[in-house]
Amino acid sequence: MSRGGEGSLSSEVAAIIGVLAILQVKHFLFDFVFQRPYEFFRHKGDYGHPSGIIHAGLHAVGSTPAFLVIAPSFWAGAAIVVGEFLIHYHVDWTKEQIERRFPLSPANKSLVLGADQLAHHLTYAAILAVLIPFA
Repeated sequence: MSRGGEGSLSSEVAAIIGVLAILQVKHFLFDFVFQRPYEFFRHKGDYGHPSGIIHAGLHAVGSTPAFLVIAPSFWAGAAIVVGEFLIHYHVDWTKEQIERRFPLSPANKSLVLGADQLAHHLTYAAILAVLIPFA
């Protein structure tokens, strides 16, 4: 990556920061603003139920605006979308299984939610790793 003038970001670094910002805002919107009770109160822990599939699908498709900042090849973009869908779905399903199977204190429920969110954000680090060669 080339370096711009003193104190300025290279265009590649700016693009990476832009993609990260898009993914973070998308995550907030789809996990906290737009998620409906159908998704988070009902059936997300039932493997294969449409509520979890819809939720993970919205996340996967919601990441595609990042491709306007760093445009991957068709196959890399498809791999990102499919990979994010599969990972997001299974992270959420696992969280629901833990909460169903174990009697958790409020503190432990917060810990499980934190681990769930960490897994999602590490997914975004992986997406960036795939996109960086295209910057």
